[in-house]
Amino acid sequence: MKTRVLMVDDEKEFIQALSERLTLRDYDVTTAFSGEEAVEKMKNYLFDVTILDVLMPGMSGIETLREIKKIKPLVEVIMLTGHATIETAIEGMKLGAFDFLLKPCETEALVAKIDKAYTKKLEHDERIRAAKVAEIVDSPIAALKE
Repeated sequence: MKTRVLMVDDEKEFIQALSERLTLRDYDVTTAFSGEEAVEKMKNYLFDVTILDVLMPGMSGIETLREIKKIKPLVEVIMLTGHATIETAIEGMKLGAFDFLLKPCETEALVAKIDKAYTKKLEHDERIRAAKVAEIVDSPIAALKE
């Protein structure tokens, strides 16, 4: 199964070029050009990893990250910025960002981060599945009540 990536940035040419490069590397890429659009797509689709610009008009990357984590807490988010500050990085990490990259970034560096983020998400998903199986094994009657 392909890794499902949501790319969010207000710079359309940049995100379209990067999206094409990731698609050629066999990722399933969806784009959004604002935080608001990203939040709507997050509500309606399943994504594994989000690449999110920090500075966008309207809803900022940090605000978007906060909303994404409310909707889908296990989605891993890589913050992408040309204007990184220590404060922004710390705030993003506190809110659950997987990592930060400075733009422009090398495609291979981004691919490596996406793969690491996806692996982390798969590990979380597997722990949740194992806990649910253990719950069913421990109490099969409780599983029937759901």
